[in-house]
Amino acid sequence: MNREGKMGAPYLIGIDCGSTTAKSVVFAPDGRIAGTGQVRIPQLTKTPRHVERDMNEAWRLVAKTIRDALDDADCNGADIAGIGVTAHGDGLFLLDRSAQPLGHGIMSLDSRAFALHGEWKRSGQLDALMPIAGQRPYPYSANTLLAWIKHFEPERYRAAGTVFFAKDWLRFCLTGQIATELTEASTAFTDLHTQEYSQEILEALGLEDIASALPPMLSSCDQAGKVTAEAARLTGLLEGTPVSAGLHDVIAAAVGLGQISPGDMTVTAGTFSINEVIRDRPLVGSEWACRAGYRKGLWNCMAISPASASNLEWMARCVAPDTPDSAAMLIDSCIGRFESQRASRQIPLYHPYLFGSPFEAPATASFLGLQSWHDRVDLFQAMIEGTIFNHRHHVDDLMQTGPVTSIGISGGGSRRPEIGQIFADILGRRVMTSPVREAGALGAALTASVACSIHNSLEEAVASLAMQPHHFTPRTELSGFYDDVYDRYRATARLLEPYWPSLHGPQCRPDASESGN
Repeated sequence: MNREGKMGAPYLIGIDCGSTTAKSVVFAPDGRIAGTGQVRIPQLTKTPRHVERDMNEAWRLVAKTIRDALDDADCNGADIAGIGVTAHGDGLFLLDRSAQPLGHGIMSLDSRAFALHGEWKRSGQLDALMPIAGQRPYPYSANTLLAWIKHFEPERYRAAGTVFFAKDWLRFCLTGQIATELTEASTAFTDLHTQEYSQEILEALGLEDIASALPPMLSSCDQAGKVTAEAARLTGLLEGTPVSAGLHDVIAAAVGLGQISPGDMTVTAGTFSINEVIRDRPLVGSEWACRAGYRKGLWNCMAISPASASNLEWMARCVAPDTPDSAAMLIDSCIGRFESQRASRQIPLYHPYLFGSPFEAPATASFLGLQSWHDRVDLFQAMIEGTIFNHRHHVDDLMQTGPVTSIGISGGGSRRPEIGQIFADILGRRVMTSPVREAGALGAALTASVACSIHNSLEEAVASLAMQPHHFTPRTELSGFYDDVYDRYRATARLLEPYWPSLHGPQCRPDASESGN
């Protein structure tokens, strides 16, 4: 298939359905954006600790973004050669045996299984899984959530016909084909060494009876199906257009930045603080998860926590609750007023733990050192610095896995040169930012370029990108200053840690029992 768009080349669509926003982007094969559609997708949070999504509503809204992207690009479905999908990773999306949504999709911000996870930790189950899975399950991992459902919603558990993820649900809506793919399956169900489904992991967590609900596992660039007539009607796509298997959003962002070689590190400031480095062999460590890379034979060492740009979204909602895209507005209005002589002005210290942290204890966010003369700009600068300190926490851990050849930064306003420079100063390392506005969607689209034979491999697709990255070198005087501030950041976090459970509420105390509420 070699459809050609209005610019004389086949277009691709990358779909990126994040924790708060879904985007569909029409790309030329060299990565240039031709059109975009975007919409916010509601989170369902009425039940404490539950963060969910209506699966059918999510698909309806994503379908709208595809139509909007085609309109924005002034093209139609016949101009599109292929579609790739990525979405927020981890969490759990279930279908019943009739391939209908089985309740709401559970998102990775969900914390209902925290107490169960704590029991596994105390019993040694988490540590026992490390040599097999290359990671300990997180409270929001699909296997942990399945165990919670088995205990508290046994009828739902017994009714499960398919266990997969947000991206897989959207791809199923496009194609009618049930599948997952390697990078997604490796978040919960695969053996670190074989990169295949592991019965041993299921048995260790008491989930062996769900094995038949695990769908076929594809590679990211495989053609996973074609757009159905119904999906074509809803989206404006052409029936029969190929859809690739796609990528977990963490890997998709790295691919979209061109970070695909062993030693390449990618730092993504999204809802989560995502920090990853590609390796050519499996490496097990307590401070990172070792998951599958974009193809077999590569691994992705990843250190994450839900403590990055979600803080900026929260502050923006507080400052301007009725303003569309209030986070971007806040950056635009404040960043030019950041204190340029940073070492000469005391800015509060901020711990960005609104939704979680790198620590196993339930954490809370905090401003320290707040004075009456601090203003909104000071608080916003402190929040930016605090989120980057959290990234540094993970980056320092990942440096234990081996040499790093490059660091690419995406998300969180990183296309602003001021933010790129702060990353370099705080990390104390040269970093690169890309002019690509939608790295995750581009990574997904590049898998589609292979699935529909525009390119022969993902490496070839990445090499074809027309990108001129921007490089930032740490300023010596500020790197030393930020080293001292970072030491205070870590030290005060350690001092606060014993108080976090009581500040978080009785359900998160170490002796709390699990409840279904």
